[in-house]
Amino acid sequence: MTRPTAARPAAGPAPAAGPAPAAGPAAPVVELRPHPDPTPAARRRALLAEPPFGEVFTDHMVTARWTPDDGWHRAVLEPFAPLRMSPAAVGLHYGQSVFEGFKAYRRGEDRAVVFRPADHGRRLAASARRMAVPPLPVDLFTAATEALVRADLDWILEGDDRSLYLRPVVFADEPHLALRPARSYLFLLLAFPTGNFFTGGQRAVTVAVSEEYVRAAPGGTGAAKCGGNYAGSYLAQEEAARRGADQVVWLDAVERRHVEELGGMNLFFVHGEGDRAELVTPPLTGTILPGVTRDTLITLARDRGLRVSEAPVSLADWREGCARGRITEVFACGTAARVTSVGKVLTGDGEWTVGEGVPGPVARRLSALLAAVHRGEEPDPYHWCHVVDRSAPGGPTGRGRG
Repeated sequence: MTRPTAARPAAGPAPAAGPAPAAGPAAPVVELRPHPDPTPAARRRALLAEPPFGEVFTDHMVTARWTPDDGWHRAVLEPFAPLRMSPAAVGLHYGQSVFEGFKAYRRGEDRAVVFRPADHGRRLAASARRMAVPPLPVDLFTAATEALVRADLDWILEGDDRSLYLRPVVFADEPHLALRPARSYLFLLLAFPTGNFFTGGQRAVTVAVSEEYVRAAPGGTGAAKCGGNYAGSYLAQEEAARRGADQVVWLDAVERRHVEELGGMNLFFVHGEGDRAELVTPPLTGTILPGVTRDTLITLARDRGLRVSEAPVSLADWREGCARGRITEVFACGTAARVTSVGKVLTGDGEWTVGEGVPGPVARRLSALLAAVHRGEEPDPYHWCHVVDRSAPGGPTGRGRG
């Protein structure tokens, strides 16, 4: 029996032959050179029991190079090992270096999620441009992240306070001491397991206002994540610690009266309580790092019906707002510490308590909500969680935008 066929349109002139569609750019490839003798499971479990922040590193790292002729190239996953470089490397002498910090979370035996990697890649590129460093392409940044997380997935423990901290850094390694941007750069991606950034778990910290030093000035590098911003904070942090504080509060460099950041974290001030609470955070004016966690919390808070505004907050407003009960909570946020409440503020002429001196309900709610997104217990409509699956080596592993 003859099978019926679909009706065909009347024949017309054959379409003119044209050039084949141009192929898109090839996806970045990370060459895999896995460690021949990775850390034994028993030793790894012992290291993961209570890892000090930033001291225990995983088995692998990813490197890539930049030269004027080849751009960014030669991306390799290889064993974590010391570097060989010239003592005259530009990055050592003039600080031409930028870095990032973001995390991966375990989602079962063979899967992890990386939180907003593309956004961290874009911020690394923005920091690089400010420091006259060639920006690393975001797709290469993401491919390096996938390769490292997949290779070292067993270093990630499950749990609310457990994660793999990822540290990319780009620095100038050309050996010259002339005052000009380098012509050779190295990208490194390292990882280390971590628990709570602040000892004692979820508690409200004491902060001390720095009235002598500033973190960043208008037109400077405050919006870039570069090493000098952090080394320049050590002295103020040490002085704050001697006063019994956990972190230092930075004021603006011009008037010395507006609050900008807490250590290396963004700040939020809570006005009011309950469903009528409003969050206020200092605006991004070029002297404050545009935190990815800050942006995440703004979005989550607004989605839950909370009002959020970006407006300057003076130190006097902070003190008076707490005294009159207008400011009920203050918390900081960042990749390392997630959401950290402020309980007490120290200044040169006194001190005051924020709210009851303990983590408040808004901070606790947002912290729990963020953790639930990391664990996959809350919807992820913005595709922040980038999935890395051990069963798909070399293939596409994420569908999120980062």
